[in-house]
Amino acid sequence: MKYFMYIPLLLLGLSTWAVPNDLDKSLSDEFAHNNGTKIHYVAKGQGDLIVFIHGFPDFWYSWRNQLNSLSKDFRVVAVDTRGYNKSDKPKEQSQYHMSVLVEDIKTVISHEKRAKAIIVGHDWGGMIAWHFATQYPTMTDKLIILNLPYPKNLSRELTHNPIQQKNAAYARRFQESDSHKVISAEALAAVAARGDLGLSKIYAKAFNRSSLEAMMFYYRENFPKVPYVDIDFPKISMPVLQFHGLEDTALHSDGLTGTWNEVLKDYTLVTLSDSGHWPHLDAPEKINETIRWWVKMRQD
Repeated sequence: MKYFMYIPLLLLGLSTWAVPNDLDKSLSDEFAHNNGTKIHYVAKGQGDLIVFIHGFPDFWYSWRNQLNSLSKDFRVVAVDTRGYNKSDKPKEQSQYHMSVLVEDIKTVISHEKRAKAIIVGHDWGGMIAWHFATQYPTMTDKLIILNLPYPKNLSRELTHNPIQQKNAAYARRFQESDSHKVISAEALAAVAARGDLGLSKIYAKAFNRSSLEAMMFYYRENFPKVPYVDIDFPKISMPVLQFHGLEDTALHSDGLTGTWNEVLKDYTLVTLSDSGHWPHLDAPEKINETIRWWVKMRQD
């Protein structure tokens, strides 16, 4: 039970997440390889490629509602990031450096035989997506972010905002060398499923296949450390759609301020007053229809 001392309160909401009944049997399992590391993803549909990247604690299944809806118009793929579920789980912390995580996404796009994709990321997936867009701008057709501030803004809030500093206490705990010993697959599954026993079984199966230490490597290797300092970050050169659930108790909405100054093309911000850290699960229809509309409006 120690685990619940370190997870932000956003993970403890009790809203029910819809589970498409016809999803699993319609997906294909695919594997890309990055320098010997196998990256699993699921795929469905035809059309322009959309790559979905999950956060913590999660796996590709986080995007089930998006896969089911958007596959009617797009080729949609949802990745298990390294360390999670069916992807490989390197044992060295350096194998979870942001530059390596970005290369995993490049490998997935290349495996799909595409030159570019719409990149969608939530939480840690959002951090990977921001970095991917700056390192591979020609491969990033459009960028969609859910509940992860622009990295420069996140460092600003951690440095200057006492509320964000307090909200990040769980991340500081995760950076400690023994943090993986006080969590379990079942505890993570119970939190991720938010009271749904059926979902809890699905998540527990995936998290038992995952590496708990690898999950913590994301924080130890990439999350800002105390003492926090302001950082710079490259401007974003493609259109950006950003969602933020305002009930998120880990990532303060003040981190949104000024993002429009860092995007060189169109920037669209959608805040959801009744959603928390997972807006794509709290309000899937709003997210799906907004993505569909926004992408169509920005077709070159």
